[in-house]
Amino acid sequence: MVSLFLDKTLIKNNWDNDELELERELIRALENKVILLYFGSGECPQCQEFVPILKEFFVRLTDEFYVERSAQLVLIYVSLDETEEKQDKFLKKMPKRWFFLPFLDELKKELELKFLVKEPPVVVVLKPNGEVIAANAVEEIKEIGPACFQNWQEVANLVDRNFRLAEDFEELPWRSITDPIRRLKYKLKKKKRKKRSNQEEDEDDEDKDTSS
Repeated sequence: MVSLFLDKTLIKNNWDNDELELERELIRALENKVILLYFGSGECPQCQEFVPILKEFFVRLTDEFYVERSAQLVLIYVSLDETEEKQDKFLKKMPKRWFFLPFLDELKKELELKFLVKEPPVVVVLKPNGEVIAANAVEEIKEIGPACFQNWQEVANLVDRNFRLAEDFEELPWRSITDPIRRLKYKLKKKKRKKRSNQEEDEDDEDKDTSS
């Protein structure tokens, strides 16, 4: 699948719209990952119904709030929007880790024909080598949610299995971001108490010597 995007440009949906166009950048972004091609449009009624589910699905697999390490998952938005402005408007509300193709890139039409996309939304699930795992995983994502990634991961034979569901962390104690500060204060207080107690002991010894 990486070879399909070589000599092409992928844009990261972040504030800077970073462009990946060098071969090493594209390989690093796509290699050894399950690849989702999302064919959709910001104004398509069926897409509007599905995209909040897809967004939540992606976030729960890649956001550190839910998982210890991001799942080996890449989503590329293949826009079916009528204009670039409509595409940009849609992407502003989507995760910053999504990728998308330049609006005028001919590869969009090639992918649409290659995967027989007729009516959006369509989510094609691919192995890193481009083999199809699911021709359209929309219903699977709706019904099973993030758990379906485990099935894809096993089929794709990814090298590093780093996926963990949010449920794996439910029994772990949550730590506040202020914990390090509290621990530092505790150590300082502990040192002060120890110093004070040592001083008191010294004073007691002095009193004993005096009284004797």
